[in-house]
Amino acid sequence: MDKIIEYMLAEDEGFGDITSNAVVEKGLVISAQIVSKDEGILAGMDVIRDVFEEYGVKVNFWLKDGSSISKNDLLMSVVGDARTILLLERTVLNLSMRMSGVATAASHYVKLVEDYDVRVAGTRKTSPAIAKFDKYALQVGGADTHRFSLDDMVLIKDNHIATCESPLDALLKAKKNTSFSKKIEIEVETLDDAIECVKNGADIVMLDNMNPNEVSDVIDRLNELNIRQNSLIEVSGGITDDTIADYAKLGVDIISIGALTHSSRSLNFSMRF
Repeated sequence: MDKIIEYMLAEDEGFGDITSNAVVEKGLVISAQIVSKDEGILAGMDVIRDVFEEYGVKVNFWLKDGSSISKNDLLMSVVGDARTILLLERTVLNLSMRMSGVATAASHYVKLVEDYDVRVAGTRKTSPAIAKFDKYALQVGGADTHRFSLDDMVLIKDNHIATCESPLDALLKAKKNTSFSKKIEIEVETLDDAIECVKNGADIVMLDNMNPNEVSDVIDRLNELNIRQNSLIEVSGGITDDTIADYAKLGVDIISIGALTHSSRSLNFSMRF
């Protein structure tokens, strides 16, 4: 994460901040405040505090990650070299605004199903290079991160299955070639495939793009066969804040939502000298 922030700063600086170097007196010490222009859940304060302190800027006040914020709330105050603060300004604001937007979206969805025994999770549909920041923001918002990277667990999706004879064939190959220490999840699109994968020991079966009625049929059939307890059941695909409760009440274990990271709106923060 440090290397990513280093690249962000280098990308923004280019060959130097010619505006600040031309206008701002060298060595000038100023105080500045980061203020919210939005409401939501705050994330990224620890990250940007570390950035400021790494560059010799003193941080005097900041709200904790996970705090509920409103318009005009003071999020952080800093004291330091004016040119340095201007060099860091856009990167720290962009990053904290993005992270807070993800945390806010996660919190919103989690609260919609707080009366059910279900876990809301993100996906790997994150912005390139900043996945770890997105995943941290999901946690701040109360959601599960799902996989951080490809080595976290086996997750057999449609393109993997396309190289095999069937979902069951893919599952059996994974069980044969994977260490006992890794969980195996498989994505299915039909009732029959869900039953076969639960029967054959998938740790997690993802019901992909099924509507609530289809999911209900799967759960009912697994209960009839007395194998519902064999696998965690995850639903994913096109789930919105209007439909998430319809899935949660069916008794699924996990609801994963790519929109938490691929479509969340960044909150709006500003820095004032």
